[in-house]
Formats: sequence, structure tokens, C-alpha cells
Amino acid sequence: MAQTPRPTDGELEILRVLWRDGPSTVRDVHAALSKAKPHTGYTTVLKLMQIMAEKGLAARDETSRAHVYRARVSEAQAQQQMVRNLLDRAFDGSAARLVMQALSSRKATAGELAEIRHMLDEFEKSGGA
Repeated sequence: MAQTPRPTDGELEILRVLWRDGPSTVRDVHAALSKAKPHTGYTTVLKLMQIMAEKGLAARDETSRAHVYRARVSEAQAQQQMVRNLLDRAFDGSAARLVMQALSSRKATAGELAEIRHMLDEFEKSGGA
């Protein structure tokens, strides 16, 4: 799949709903977003979702009266793209600097540290290091 545009903060909120709930109407997404942000406007959500379809972030099924949208990019793909962009822009391509900054910015739980160690072990076993 060709690289899709990086989602804006508002588009990312909508993508999170689509990833969590699956294909949804604008009304469904608006209801989900309104739980956290009660003043979210329906027309704002509608316009953002239309833009997302134009940008290739979402696909729109127009077969029924209420159009159904689905994410065209997986959560993992979006995260990888955003991390690559952050690596290049803020850390001059250094994964080590990114990880060190992340770990120093917010305390990781024991479980998260164990998961990181496991991932590093698997990465080394696979010849990634």
C-alpha cells in the first residue's frame, strides 16, 4: 500500500474509533467522540470523515442511505508511519535516542519493561541487531 498522509489529531481520534468499533456511520463516530468531548459537532465529524476518505485514510461505503466508513490503514501502519516521521524529524533517525527519551519522559511499568526486554531479545534473535 502506498504511504498515506499522516493523520491530523482530529483524524487520529476518528481512526481510533474506527479501529476499536470497526466500520461505522458518521453518527456512530460522532456519538463515540462526544462521550469524551461533549461539544464535538456532528458536521465537523462529517467533514473530517469526508476529507479522510479523499486522503485515503478511510473508505466510504455508499450502498446504504447512511454511509459507512472504515479505516483504510491499520493502527500498526499508522503508528509505524508516525514513529518513522518522529524519528526522522526529532531524533535524526536514532531509534536509541527515541527510546531513551520515551523512557525518561514517563515511568514504564514493570510489565512494560519486561515486554521491551522480550522485544529486544526477539529482535536480536532474528538478526535485527
